[in-house]
Amino acid sequence: MATKESQAGKLVRGLVSAFKAPGTPAAAAADRATPLLDARKAGVEPTVKQLQQAAKDNMFLHFTRHSPYQKGEIPIIMKAQGHHFWDQNGKKYFDGISSLFSVNAGHGRERLAEAAAKQMKTLDYFPIWGHAHPTSIELSERVLSYAPKNLTRVFFTTGGGEANETAWKLAKQYFKLQGKPLKHKVITRAVAYHGTSHGALSLTGIPAMKKMFEPLVPSTFRVPNTNWYRAQDQFETEEEFAMWAANRVEEMILFEDPDTVAAFIFEPVQNSGGCFTSPKSYFKRVREICDKYDVLLVADETIDGFGRIGTMFASEFYDFEPDMLVCAKGITSAYAPLGALLLSEKLFEPFKHGTTIFPHGYTFAGHPVSCAVALENLDIFDEEDLVGNVRRNSPIFRQTLEKLKDLPIVGDVRGEGYFFAIELVKDKATKETFNDAESEKLLRGILSHRMFEEGLYCRSDDRGDPVVQLAPPLTVGVDEFNEIEQILRGCLSEAWTKL
Repeated sequence: MATKESQAGKLVRGLVSAFKAPGTPAAAAADRATPLLDARKAGVEPTVKQLQQAAKDNMFLHFTRHSPYQKGEIPIIMKAQGHHFWDQNGKKYFDGISSLFSVNAGHGRERLAEAAAKQMKTLDYFPIWGHAHPTSIELSERVLSYAPKNLTRVFFTTGGGEANETAWKLAKQYFKLQGKPLKHKVITRAVAYHGTSHGALSLTGIPAMKKMFEPLVPSTFRVPNTNWYRAQDQFETEEEFAMWAANRVEEMILFEDPDTVAAFIFEPVQNSGGCFTSPKSYFKRVREICDKYDVLLVADETIDGFGRIGTMFASEFYDFEPDMLVCAKGITSAYAPLGALLLSEKLFEPFKHGTTIFPHGYTFAGHPVSCAVALENLDIFDEEDLVGNVRRNSPIFRQTLEKLKDLPIVGDVRGEGYFFAIELVKDKATKETFNDAESEKLLRGILSHRMFEEGLYCRSDDRGDPVVQLAPPLTVGVDEFNEIEQILRGCLSEAWTKL
């Protein structure tokens, strides 16, 4: 027997019908072309043309100006091997920044793919929320074996920004547990980059990256970085400048009140601005300052770690012990997402007792597959002595790049290990830099395009003064240095004539 439909039932049926009507979002979604899905179902590979159009139609690329791609092609990277990769047209490129300072062991390592596959067949995933699994346990021990000896615990994340976020949150909770609830402020350095989440972006010292997302998390403060090239007119020696810069950390702590400052977070070699280095005395002095005022010293080694500077961690190279150390990228050579925060036992001590927890974590942190890849990656590091390769060849890399100083546009070559920057100037004698419009034309109008066209993938950046940055895989040597120098020489010479 038919039943009478309720008023509510009629309303729901009417809404469903309206939602499926032609011209509605649901109907548009149902009618949307899916050439890649159709190709997959048919068992054929999509064409480059199909990939190109689908990328334009569907993707929102990171840190990207999309307007040039409305008419032109989006570069589609199809494969990689060693220190090269190939695009959709079959063109070969030298990976001059290890695909975002990450692929330290080079591309195409079958061992890493096999390690991932083996782990997936055993334990594909399980969270480390109150549990552990063998690869996370083994990797914790392995990473700590390379780290400064005061660091005894590993908190896994999926990247460096998350690890910086974790460091700040842990610092705040630690001081609350110590009866110092006002200690929550963090000091970082000018122009430094520490990530994109609201917390990590608040730590970042690049105003242009932040203004679209303000207001951000309060209570972060900036001190000078160690850009010696731009300080030489004010100081007699780099040591004198380093002491001045370090003392600005103490000045800021005192200005803000030591009872309110929780941490100083910095990169041993600062990426943004162009590979700012410091003498060892700088690190000794900031360590003394932080100890004096009970401020945690956090080394952000997202880029600097895992051999990039010529030791496994830059903290070792510069002979200091941080209270926390952030790492990511090279831990897996980017074959799988992983990051970590290493910390001293004093920071873990409050969590050993009672019901205290650190209410923080990430779904994919310490993923079994990522940890398995990291372990195999570190085996490659040890077996092939990749860190030793950097240490032995870094002076040659520097000397090769310094040949470019004969060009009128090259003001400075700086960096350490396999991590160098070339600062570009209008006038070598006065160190005059380019204004915003000139920098736009130089970097984005000429140089980036020409370097890529000539087969070199590296970073041209003007978050500080205009620089070209290089951070090749740790596997390269003299022949590759010469290849980089020759491409750069041609591109920089051409750029100078077009300005």
